[in-house]
Order: sequence, then C-alpha cells, then structure tokens
Amino acid sequence: MKPYFVLLLSLCISCTKETQTDSETILALQPYKGFASDKTDTLSKAIATFYHLKVVILPEIELPKSAFVSIKSPRYRADSIIRIQNRTRPDSIDFIVGLTDQDVSITKKEIDGSIKKPELKYTDFGVMGLAYCPGKSAIVSSFRLKCKDQKLHFSRLKKVAIHEFGHNLGLPHCPNSHCVMTSANEKISTIDTEKMELCKACSKQLNFR
Repeated sequence: MKPYFVLLLSLCISCTKETQTDSETILALQPYKGFASDKTDTLSKAIATFYHLKVVILPEIELPKSAFVSIKSPRYRADSIIRIQNRTRPDSIDFIVGLTDQDVSITKKEIDGSIKKPELKYTDFGVMGLAYCPGKSAIVSSFRLKCKDQKLHFSRLKKVAIHEFGHNLGLPHCPNSHCVMTSANEKISTIDTEKMELCKACSKQLNFR
C-alpha cells in the first residue's frame, strides 16, 4: 500500500476505492506527547459527527524515534509515522489518526518518481498531514496551522483532520475549491476558503446524504 501524500493537507498517491463507515466503525485518535487534550477532544467530536462513526482516544505516547530526521530542520517523517501506526494498530481498531504539534515532512515527487524541483526544497518538505488513500492510518500536524486567532486555528485543524481521514476512506483531492477535500496547493489560505463539508460529488462517493 502506498501513502497518499496530501500536500500541506497531505499529498496523494492512488485513491481508487471508497470505504464505507457506520456507527460500528472505530477510529482511534493517537495523540503524541505535547498535543493538547482540548484539541484532541475537539477533533474527536468533529470527526465522529462528520463521518458518523465511533471515535476513541488512545493514551498519549512519544513520537517514534525512528521517524526523526534533521535534513533541513528537526522534523519527523510523516510517511514513517503512518507506516508504524498501520503496523501497530490493534485489530479491534479500524482506523488510526495520529495527532502532533511537531513538524512533519515528506519527499515530494513527480509522477515518474523523481524528486520535484528544486530538490533542496522538496526532499524534506513540511506538510500538515499525510494519509493512506485508501488505508487505515493518517497523521495530522498542527505545526503549520498556528495562529493567534484560536478559533481560526481550531477551524483549520478540524478541516485538516477531516480531509486526511477522507483520504483513508478513499476520497481523492477534489477540484471544488469549497470542498474540504480540495488540495491546499501549498497555500494555507486554501484551507480558510474551503468549507467544512463535502461537495455533492464527494458525498456521493461515500453514499452520504
């Protein structure tokens, strides 16, 4: 399974099949050390309401040391985190989404597999999240969502988490700029423009009404 890197919100690789959820579906939020409990609680309620499933919160743990890199700056590799989460996810849990305040990064590549130019920028590129598409694991980082306006900060964080989990369910990036599944295109302003909802086309893919 390949990760779908969704730039700033995450970056994508192969979204081909949608996964259905219901009240019996269990999504676990995995807060990493330092991630505020009020943020975790807010995201738990937002995701549960948006996708109509059960959300549980796991005990806080340290980010995996094996995911740490210091290429341009101290960061954690998002692809390593979601791979580890996917491998260690209990069978009783259907999906797992990690939550961190630390900076996370990926290597952004072209369709042919080459690193996007300029390589210095994209070899270790900071993102807001990463998710398998479809898959069982995602990571959300609040590092690049910080702002003095707490209401705006929480709004951005909820949109990113809903977006990332949407990829887990098989939703690709959406061309509708107001859909929560739109691509950020390296601009945080895109997040502020989009609505915290799925467009009709994306809702149809998940059989949402």
